[in-house]
Amino acid sequence: MRLLHTIRSVDPAGGGPIEAIRLLGSAHRAQGHTVEIASLDRPEDSWVRTSELPVHALGPGRGTYGYSSAFAPWLRACAGRYDAVIVNGLWQYHGFGAWRGLHRGRTPYFVFPHGMLDPWFKRAYPLKHLKKALYWPWAEFRVLRDARAVCFTCEEERRLARQSFRRYRCVEQVVSLGVRAPGGDPRRQREAFLERFPALRERRLILFLGRLHEKKGCDLLLRAFADVVRAGVADTGHCLVFAGPDQTGWQRRLEQQAAELGVSKRVIWTGPLVGDAKWGALRAAEVFVLPSHQENFGLAVVEALACGVPVLISNQVNIWREVAEDAAGVVADDTQTGTTESLRHWLRLATDERQAMSRRAVACFAQRFDIAVAADQLLKTIREAGTASRMAA
Repeated sequence: MRLLHTIRSVDPAGGGPIEAIRLLGSAHRAQGHTVEIASLDRPEDSWVRTSELPVHALGPGRGTYGYSSAFAPWLRACAGRYDAVIVNGLWQYHGFGAWRGLHRGRTPYFVFPHGMLDPWFKRAYPLKHLKKALYWPWAEFRVLRDARAVCFTCEEERRLARQSFRRYRCVEQVVSLGVRAPGGDPRRQREAFLERFPALRERRLILFLGRLHEKKGCDLLLRAFADVVRAGVADTGHCLVFAGPDQTGWQRRLEQQAAELGVSKRVIWTGPLVGDAKWGALRAAEVFVLPSHQENFGLAVVEALACGVPVLISNQVNIWREVAEDAAGVVADDTQTGTTESLRHWLRLATDERQAMSRRAVACFAQRFDIAVAADQLLKTIREAGTASRMAA
């Protein structure tokens, strides 16, 4: 099968959507399919040149919306090369441009919103939502309405999207995302992490892995950790590890908060981790915590499950239902009380109960979130949509 993904930019700093393309593309290429990307980048951008998937850079896209006069004509002219086009993300021109180039043609297109229809954004950024509402009827509504299917990465995302805008209409399909099963030598990866942070040897690690951002609930986790330390539920061997980039300058405020709570000596800030060091942090952790206020999928959650690390997540992480059904972790409200009780519950489990949850975490990953499963689901959706279209004709 010949597949084309569209996205605003292939810059890895874009986070989830381009990482999802990279993972799905790698899995599909391993199965013998052809995968390419059309973006609004400039051809000379460094991330275009280093992309592991071929990129048709049709920019530069102008402004934050990324309008490019070349994008829709190129799609219209080249659509016949592909069996399907997958639009990744909304609210920028690569989506509306795909509609303009494809909605009257024979090549079907599919849309991954990647959480961009979550009503949380309406509450958190009302002015931005008002701007989106102004061009919803003439742009994004059409993009979704005329897609062969709109692919939500879990049932919760599909349910929430229906609350986003009036005149919402599309063919809905749940198509999971995922990650590769972790390779490499677990002992070597763990050592790669501990060599960088030797003070963590022989400590029991409670791990947050992700961007340091207010949306992620890092402040809730700090206060929860302080609560269990004061209550004596966390023993002297427990440390809280924040691993990830500080993109908004929030770390300084969090460090001040840790000092005020009296736990700064038991909180470690690693900065961004990649490769063996990242996997080593997961291998060394006894539990992963993400009390996020909004998380469409949570690739780091899935990576933790893949390593057999139970997860403590909020019910605003959209895959919480799957985690709860498989008893692969603990789910709570994205509140201070919820985060504290979740952590307290984990720390009070007996050793054999924690080990059983670790085994269930691995099973949850293998059955639901392995990238091979996700790649097959997307191909099945594309094929079934093609069959339905031929029958209707």
